[in-house]
This record gives sequence, structure tokens and C-alpha cells, in this order.
Amino acid sequence: QVQLVESGGGLVQAGGSLRLSCAASGLTFSGYAMGWFRQAPGKGREFVAGIMWSGSGTYYTDPVKGRFTISRDNAKNTVYLQMNSLKPEDTAVYYCAARYRNMPTPQGDDYHYWGQGTQVTVSS
Repeated sequence: QVQLVESGGGLVQAGGSLRLSCAASGLTFSGYAMGWFRQAPGKGREFVAGIMWSGSGTYYTDPVKGRFTISRDNAKNTVYLQMNSLKPEDTAVYYCAARYRNMPTPQGDDYHYWGQGTQVTVSS
């Protein structure tokens, strides 16, 4: 069966960095666009970043532009989210998701598979 497993979350001070990884199995990874979403306590799920199945196009929500970078390694079936200059408002559970299309979208309902999430906490 398809599995998406996130890792790399943790507690970091404001201004620090983390790199999240999402390892995929049970699917032809290069045939899926990938997205990162987050959900803060008491808030709805929010699109963070997306990457095309080839890796040739990336997309970000405005609050993370210039600070976060999404990338993928199709040989390793893994997508990454490098997060720099972290802020307390970045605190959330971060999820990766796979969409069986070439393009990511900001709509969570467009994705076919989800990981279990990894907690990111940024202290001030």
C-alpha cells in the first residue's frame, strides 16, 4: 500500500532551520506532484509548498516565500522541505501529500495520499 512518512520535525528557536523529509513507498513517485501542508492548533489546513512531478516547477504560499524551499529526489522517492528563518507562526503539524498529476495545487482535496504528519514547534 502507499505510504508517506514524514520526518525531521522538532523544536527550534526562532530564526533557526529545519529540514523535513517525506519518504514515499508503494507508488511510482515520479508520477506524482507533491505538496507540503501544515495545520496549526485551532486552524485549518494550509498549503505551504508544492513541486511538479519532474521537480521543474515549485510553488509557495506567500508567508514562506524566500524562507522555505521544496525539492525532491525521484531516485530516492523523497520530497524535502528546507525551512529557514523560522518564526513562531510556523508552528504546526506538517504533512506531505501526493497528487496523481504533474502539477501540485493548493487544495488539499486534490491530493490522493497523505502522510501522518510531523510536529514543528518554533519558540520565540
